Amino acid sequence: MVSDILHFVRRAAQDVRKPSVSDASLDVHLLAALEWLERAHDRTSRQGVSYGYSVRGGWKPAYRETSGYIVSTLFRAADDLQQPRYHERAIEIARWLASVQNDDGSIANPAYGDRGIVFDTGQVLFGLVRAYERTGDDALLQAAVRAGRWLVDVADDNGRWTTHEHLDTPHVYNARTAWALVVLDQVARDERHERVARANLDWARDDQTSAGFFRHAAFVAGDVPYTHNLSYTTCGLQESGWLLGDDSYVNAGQRCATAARCLLRDDGFLPGQIDADGQARARYACLTGNAQFAIVWAKWFDRTGDTMWRDAAERSLRFVMSHQDLDDREPGMRGAIAGSYPVWGRYAPMSFPNWAAKFFVDAALLQRAWSRAGV
Repeated sequence: MVSDILHFVRRAAQDVRKPSVSDASLDVHLLAALEWLERAHDRTSRQGVSYGYSVRGGWKPAYRETSGYIVSTLFRAADDLQQPRYHERAIEIARWLASVQNDDGSIANPAYGDRGIVFDTGQVLFGLVRAYERTGDDALLQAAVRAGRWLVDVADDNGRWTTHEHLDTPHVYNARTAWALVVLDQVARDERHERVARANLDWARDDQTSAGFFRHAAFVAGDVPYTHNLSYTTCGLQESGWLLGDDSYVNAGQRCATAARCLLRDDGFLPGQIDADGQARARYACLTGNAQFAIVWAKWFDRTGDTMWRDAAERSLRFVMSHQDLDDREPGMRGAIAGSYPVWGRYAPMSFPNWAAKFFVDAALLQRAWSRAGV
């Protein structure tokens, strides 16, 4: 308890000081986040990746949902940094995920029981497909096919996911789950994959307001969504649209990407919650959302060459870097990305979730590629 209090006091003291731009290079910050992800994997005896580190209780157990898409990040890091150990860890995580899959193909969150959850299953699907592509292991392909079959089977008569969800509430951020089904269909064709994916993408697209944001993106119905949820939705729409060749999804993603960019301050601060009318509803930043929108904007720069997108991506990620502690004595905090800035903000308060580090790494790898290409 005393240690937890000291961790909080130290971190809080850092966050009340005036933020400064980090003097360290992008590569230094990137490697620090990857080393933290390795520690989070080691904490589970190299099965899944720990949910993260909390200043109220330390390291948490393995978290299936986000371990799924961390697999893809580790494969990308292995290639870009020429580090085989990330590849090995990705395969270990994928095989563990297949081992904890329900018999019906779904993925559950043990904190909520044994019942499969749509979003969790979709995010694990990304890792299973990618691991199959990298290894050719048919057991991983079959695990991915079972997950896809379950996602199709639990959709309602209109093809939408209206049950088996967090708080039994439909969420447009399942556009990211739809994207996973589209990815699966690249390696295991089934016309039902695209039908269900499109039904949920259509709903997300049609849920968008004239301001560019969404009515049903929050975890809790009626709440104001975090930038984390909004970027999930945006990314799912645009990535699915590019794969399917459907401009209606791509354009919806671009509208939200543009609207969010307009709320980005010069120092890279992005309000942690934004309502459907495009109004900032938080004084803190959701650092996860900052990193995720940095990915969204980087993808648009890569597609268009428009430097406004690159500028937004770089500002957003620099803001996250300025709040990443590279020297903390506590291994659970060193190199980690907090849920919020300040650390007591509403999103994942007092904690350093693994997906914040994952999305930071993804964004950093995209920007690193610009430097290596001389862009």
